[in-house]
Order: sequence, then C-alpha cells, then structure tokens
Amino acid sequence: MSAPKLSLAFLRSGSMRVLSVVLIVQAAVFFGFSRKEDVPNPRPLKEFTTSAGQWTLLQEGVIDQQTLEVLAADDTLSRQYVNRDRTVSAGLFVAFFKTQRTGQMPHSPKNCLPGAGWVPSESGKMTIQVSADQGIEVNRYLIARGDDRSLVIYWYQTRDRVIASEYKARVYLVTDAIRYNRTDTALVRVTVPLRGDAAQAEAAAVDFVKTFFGPLRQQLPS
Repeated sequence: MSAPKLSLAFLRSGSMRVLSVVLIVQAAVFFGFSRKEDVPNPRPLKEFTTSAGQWTLLQEGVIDQQTLEVLAADDTLSRQYVNRDRTVSAGLFVAFFKTQRTGQMPHSPKNCLPGAGWVPSESGKMTIQVSADQGIEVNRYLIARGDDRSLVIYWYQTRDRVIASEYKARVYLVTDAIRYNRTDTALVRVTVPLRGDAAQAEAAAVDFVKTFFGPLRQQLPS
C-alpha cells in the first residue's frame, strides 16, 4: 500500500511541478515553432525618410558584401544624417530580420564593435521619452578607437515592442512565435561622434531617436 502513497507524494512535490512547467513550455515552444510562420513583408528600408525635424540625410552608407553575409539580415539601412546647423552628425543603422526560425538573428553590437576595433569605455541603459505617453529603454555605450570617440545607442524592435536586453529579446522570440506566429525583429543603432563632452553627444542622440522613432515604427512591421 506504500507505493501509491509514494506516487502521490511525488506528484505533489516541487520537482513534479517544475517538470510539469518544463513540459508545458516545451510543448508550447514546439507548437509555436511548428506552425507555418506569418512572415511580414514591409516596405524596403531604402524608402525610409531622408529628413525629419532638424535632421536631413548627409550620406548613404555602403555595407560591404562580406559584412552583409555575416549579418544575414533580410534588409539593412546604413546612413549618416546631419542637423540643421551641420554641427552634429548621427549614424543610423537598421538590420531587419523577417524570421529568426532559420537561425538568422541580430548580432549584438557588444560583440561587433570590439571586433571592429572599438573599445567600450562606459556602458549602461537609459530611457528616452519618444512621445508624451511612451518611454523606451535603450542600451547606451561610449566607445573609443584611437583618438575617436562615439556614443552608441541601440535596441531591438519587435512588433510594437522595444527591448534593450538581449536576454529579454530571446524570451519574446518564443512568446511571439506562440502568440502571434511571428519572429521578425530589427536591430536599431544610432551613433553620434563625440566632438565635445558626452552630454552634448547624448543630447543630440536623444533628439535624433525622438525625431525618427515614429517614422521608424511606421516603416517596420507592427
């Protein structure tokens, strides 16, 4: 008669509850990733606006073929904008991925920038109020290469969500696959050279993000 009691005790144990949660998550992930995905087809990034607020296009960037192959993105944008007084420039880089189910996903600037010779001297997160009712959390980096210094702000944009953390981005990858049958995402990076102190570069970067966040949200699929 002791065997049934042991079985009931196991079923009520914490280990069994953990195992049940793991099995449910595995089943949900399998279901989410086994369906045919609803892959969006947004407008090409080359159609993104060339001017907004006090910013206008200065130069179209060129991404070499080797870098494109490493990125494995479905669409990319690399541009330099300049403010009205032509005293501050800002680089905008966007890499869009229609799906992440085939292993294609954004490469974190934390890994890419050191590979290009840039050394981070300061890192953290900050919140930018992009509208009266929306603030977004983004990554903030000060980087240096020789005598050159720049401020980098970047985030991941998925559906109508902005994510700073790479780990949270992975979690939302699974939940979006289950709930919405989509895994598309974009890496957005803004780079402002430091000509004076970091506060001036940050003010310019914040203004740039606030100016272009709305048009970018309309450009990317929601």
